[in-house]
Amino acid sequence: MPDDETGANPETDFATLLNSYSPNDTTDLQVGSKVRGKIISIGQDTVFVDIGSKIDGVVERAELLDENNQMNYEEGDLVELYIVELKEDEIKLSNALSGIGSFALLKEAYENAVPLEGKILETCKGGLRVEVMGRKAFCPASQIDINFVENLEDYVGQTCQFLIRQVDARDKNVVVSRRALLSRELEKSKTQFYAGLQINSVMDGRVTKLMPYGVFVAIHPGVDGLVHVSELSWSRVEDPQTAVSVGDSVRVRVIEIEKGGPSDEVKISLSIKQATEDPWLSAGDQFKVGDKVEGTVTRCAKFGAFIEIAPGIEGLVHISEMSYRQRILKPEEVVTPGENVFVLVKEMDLSNRRISLSIRDAEGDPWIKEDQSSLGALGDKLQQALAAKKQK
Repeated sequence: MPDDETGANPETDFATLLNSYSPNDTTDLQVGSKVRGKIISIGQDTVFVDIGSKIDGVVERAELLDENNQMNYEEGDLVELYIVELKEDEIKLSNALSGIGSFALLKEAYENAVPLEGKILETCKGGLRVEVMGRKAFCPASQIDINFVENLEDYVGQTCQFLIRQVDARDKNVVVSRRALLSRELEKSKTQFYAGLQINSVMDGRVTKLMPYGVFVAIHPGVDGLVHVSELSWSRVEDPQTAVSVGDSVRVRVIEIEKGGPSDEVKISLSIKQATEDPWLSAGDQFKVGDKVEGTVTRCAKFGAFIEIAPGIEGLVHISEMSYRQRILKPEEVVTPGENVFVLVKEMDLSNRRISLSIRDAEGDPWIKEDQSSLGALGDKLQQALAAKKQK
């Protein structure tokens, strides 16, 4: 195209203007730099990110998948990544740094808490030997995981991400920690979990600890809630060990969330029983006045004994309803906790969760039986007397 009247070439000037307009030039970027960019394209294997330079960054799709291998990002979302390779025509991005680097780069990663990719080579005294950016580093046994690790050999050969805890160029001493990174990620995950946690949320958990007053249940990595002994079951529970065991999977409902305190601790109260239907809601369909049912004695009081006639449904046998034959002074004279007995349903007040039961009515009035037996014997004697009189 011919030059304009000023003697300038419009195409050349436009290209120069376009290049000069770029917010960041690749010369401003370095391997190890942390960049923030917008996803512009999600391919089958790679994701392209606009990081504000003339060349778009590219990251492997697998690095943006969650723990369930699901892509939770969409085009237009912002991501924070690290530059791991910088060429004239390509900028490779990653969640962590890897490859060969100088001690200056290691120190920069240490100062900025940048995660590094490392391969665990072998066990050594007190921990593990790790190759990080082409250099040997040491990971103490206590820093390989959040929880105690019994066998360090299980980690040999694995490639993990680490944070540098110490770097010294003079003696080439590098100390790394996987635990620090896991803890950081765990705190972030917990914060997100707490943000979405609500009263009455129902979720699955795992029993982690038993105490006399209840059990602790893990409902998210690093998050435990307490199920008080009174919330373990609709049935009466005296000892948590009789209801659940460590490792059991349970369904729980969140009944209280207490935030704040000196350490900003979040206390979560859970209920196993409230995650299931209240048995009293269907008690009227199961029982009627006059029904004779079998139940289990749960406890004795001065005034009578409580009998569980269905899981979570207790009725009371008043001491006056225990026997026709004798006057009972203590319920233990007739029943003991854990014993199975037959009872008769006498009264039902479901709105107040009360059912009156009777042991003596379930057995029947013995005096009626004896009277009937006596009358029968008297009748037999009369018939015998009349027969004898006729013979005479």
